[in-house]
This record gives sequence, C-alpha cells and structure tokens, in this order.
Amino acid sequence: MTAPAPTRPLPAVPGPAEPVPTLASFGPPRLLAGLDEMPRMGRVAHLARHGGLPQLSSTELVALAEDIDLRGRGGAGFPFARKLTAVMDGMRKADGKGAVVVNGSEGEPSCLKDTALLLHAPHLMLDGALLAADALGAQEVAIGVTRMDVLNSVQSAIDERGPVRPTLRVTLLTERFVTGEGSAMTNGLGGGAGLPSGRKIRSSERGLNGVPTLLSNTETYAQLAVAARLGALGYRTTGLPTEPGTLLLTVAGSRVVEVPYGVSLARVLALCGMDQGQGVLIGGYHGTFVSPTDALTANLSKESLAEYNAVLGAGAVLPLPYDTCPAGETVRVAQWMGAESAGQCGPCVLGLPALAEQLDRAVRGGGAAALEAVQARMRAVEKRGACSHPDGTARFVASALAAFPEEFERHAQGFGCGRPVTGALPVTGSRPLPSTVPQPAPTPSRAAAPPQERLLVDWTLCRGHGLCADVVPGIIKLGPDGYPEKASMPLPARMRRRAQLAVRRCPALALRVQGGS
Repeated sequence: MTAPAPTRPLPAVPGPAEPVPTLASFGPPRLLAGLDEMPRMGRVAHLARHGGLPQLSSTELVALAEDIDLRGRGGAGFPFARKLTAVMDGMRKADGKGAVVVNGSEGEPSCLKDTALLLHAPHLMLDGALLAADALGAQEVAIGVTRMDVLNSVQSAIDERGPVRPTLRVTLLTERFVTGEGSAMTNGLGGGAGLPSGRKIRSSERGLNGVPTLLSNTETYAQLAVAARLGALGYRTTGLPTEPGTLLLTVAGSRVVEVPYGVSLARVLALCGMDQGQGVLIGGYHGTFVSPTDALTANLSKESLAEYNAVLGAGAVLPLPYDTCPAGETVRVAQWMGAESAGQCGPCVLGLPALAEQLDRAVRGGGAAALEAVQARMRAVEKRGACSHPDGTARFVASALAAFPEEFERHAQGFGCGRPVTGALPVTGSRPLPSTVPQPAPTPSRAAAPPQERLLVDWTLCRGHGLCADVVPGIIKLGPDGYPEKASMPLPARMRRRAQLAVRRCPALALRVQGGS
C-alpha cells in the first residue's frame, strides 16, 4: 500500500463558528484530490483535476453501480443499484415524474466527512447528483444542508454552473440529529417541518413533493461521479475485490481521512497521531464499541468489522483516550441523544431522556438495581419509535455497557474511576424543536380483510394518554413510560368492536384498525 499522504490543515470557509475538519489521505486520494494544493475546488479547478463528466443511460448507470458494488455512505449501506432500479420502477408508474435528493446533513457532532466534501469539493457531489438525474429523467435535484457555511459553498458551486437542467437547489434545514432520516429530509425540502413521518413509505415510491425520489448522501453521489470517470475497472484498482474504492472517515470528530477499503483501523489511527485507547466507537452514536485488542486487528471492511458486531455506518471513528471516563462519556452522549428527539413520539421524547436519567443515576452510585433499570429502559424504547433514533440510542448504551462492564459496575457501587469527562465523544447544545400539530389518522382501509386484523399505534401521534389500555386491556399493554408496548397487535374478531371504540376515543387519533372496514 502506498505511504500516507501528509496531513495538512485547511483554512475554514467563511461562516459561523462551526467545526471545520482537517483533511488527510492514506494513499492517493480521489474525493479529496487536489485539496492539498488549494482550500476549495471551484468549477475550473474541479474540471482541471477530474475532467469532464460522461453521460450514462439509466441502464449503464445501474450496471456501473452494480459492478463497483456502490453502497450508500450515509449509514445504512443500501446497494445504490437497487435504489436506482426502484426509482426507475416508481417513475414509470408516476408518468415519468421523479426527483433526486442529496442528504447533506450531518446532525451528529462526530461526523464531518460530508461537510468536508460540501465545503471543499462541492462539484463532485453536484456531478453525481446530475449524472443520476439525467439518467433517470428526474425533473429536480434538491440538496438539504444544516450549516450556513455549507449552504454558501453549495450555492456558490450551483451559481458557477449557470442554468442547468434538471434544476438545482439547496435548502438550509433545521440542524438536529434526525434531520438526515429519509422522510424528514424529503419533508423538510418540500417545505414541511423536517420530521420523520413514522410511516414505512419508500422514497422510491413517494418522496420529495410526493414523486418517486432517489435519495442518498453526499459521499455516495461524489463516489458515483468518480466511478463514472474511472469506469468500473479503474475504480476497482484500489480497495478490496469485495469492497472496491475508497471511503471517507471522520476520526475523533475533527479529522476527515480518505482511505481504501481494507486498511487496518490501527494504521488509520496512527495516521491521525492516535491509538486505540480504551476502545474505539465505530459508526458513531448509533454504532458499536470495539475493544482495544480488537481495534489492533480490525480492518475497515464490512466483513472484518462484522466479526466484532460493528459496522462503519456513517464513517465515524472515535477512539476513547485513557484520560477520560467511559461511563461519564456514555452518559453525556445519552443525554444529548435524548435532547435530539424530534418530539413527536413517546418512546423518543420521553423514553430516551428517561434512559439517560437512569444511566446517570447508575453511574452516580445507584447500585446494581439502577443498572438493571437501565436495561429495562432500553427494552422499553426498542422498536417503538417513528424512526430509528430510539433503537440506535439503546444500541449505543448497550454497547458501552458491554465494552466497559467493570467501569459501570465500579461507578454503580460508588467507587468511580477518578478520571474527568473530557468530551472525547463530542456533543453540541440541544436545539429548539418546531411546533407540531397532530394530523388525523388515516382512514381505515375498506379493502377485503386479511386473515387477522391488527390494531396499530401511530407513534408520530400518540401522546401517552393511556385510555386505549382501559378500553382494550387484553390487546394494549402500557410500558413503564405509559405508552403502548407495541405498535402493532393482532386483533381477534371478538375484540373488534372494543378496538373500534378505542380508535374513536383516542384523543390524539393515534389508533387505527388495519385490514377491516
């Protein structure tokens, strides 16, 4: 493998006092190419460095994405070719209407890789988005961002291109952790509140302004632009046979590094002047802690990290230094995650702060009973939110408890560790939430009933009144936070009339019967 390129800090783009990462690469960079010579790639410098962008048909674009196994770089890692195919199918059913959305938000303080691209190399993202839009025949490309300096950079890049078809626009959205959730992103770009919808509707079927939408994050589109120029064979000259190409990582919340797939985690940390410390959090605040021993042998690939029950997620790598308290850092992040709720479903707006409060109580010497209560709080929020935020937060806390059992036990027993909380896991201040007005629940379907009807709870509407449990106590059971334990429950025929009564009496209109008239 080639020697690491030198690390060189870059000047900040003018704007508010937001963190701006330093950049580095392990081997020849692709996405960050040229940024060791200039702080930002304008249109002319971009074309001089990368060359013109070829035009591809939809069939050619799908084939390219399949040949390089391009996957979303925003966290879920969904195959991009499958997204393209789904949007193509959706557009055929929608008379050719479609849109392309770039998720340029990074609501987690430990992630700055997309911000780095949008501040320093915005034309790569625009190339990839326009390439996809042209191939699909989409009418619009919309980019959602949450920082004013990023907005200015992207708007400047759009202005440099002049009038183009399809149209390009960038919108500043509210900065919060859940802004990057798919339905929250399309809702915000469409002029709504920018909150998760809570309904399992694919953006490929109904996304921006109700039309089929190709939605992916900044780095995914930038990788697509690089691959279109290099071709599948050229793109595969670095990385692994099973995971070709490079990826961007945010290390310690401050440095963005471009590395080939398969490089060892230890070498990346060494490049950044760090070591594995007490362990490394992989994948950010919905991710998993890797032990110091495992961090020495882990490689940055899907297959390697699977051995440690970890995934790259949004590319955040957070080593925990020896001089900080792991238990205190975990509490601090859990409290921040609770404050980042969208404020629209009980398991999140009440459950996550309650989880953080119970964790804090345990760490402050609450005893073994307090640690057991943390486990109960985690179970109470799992698989019950309008988006993945409650699940991810519970997974983070569970991973910390498993990675540092002795630390938490000593704190619970009142001994502590004597180390301060240094903020090695960065957080920001809580942000105000928009006012939301509950909307009526959808009218129950009049289609033929399935073998068994179900009683459903819409978490985006439920306010925890608890009346439903009184009306149908055999069906709905309330959790420790006063909200229904489940969102979907089998409904026996003998209980149907009682369930309909519960639907009518629900003050928030959060209940409905699925499959009946």
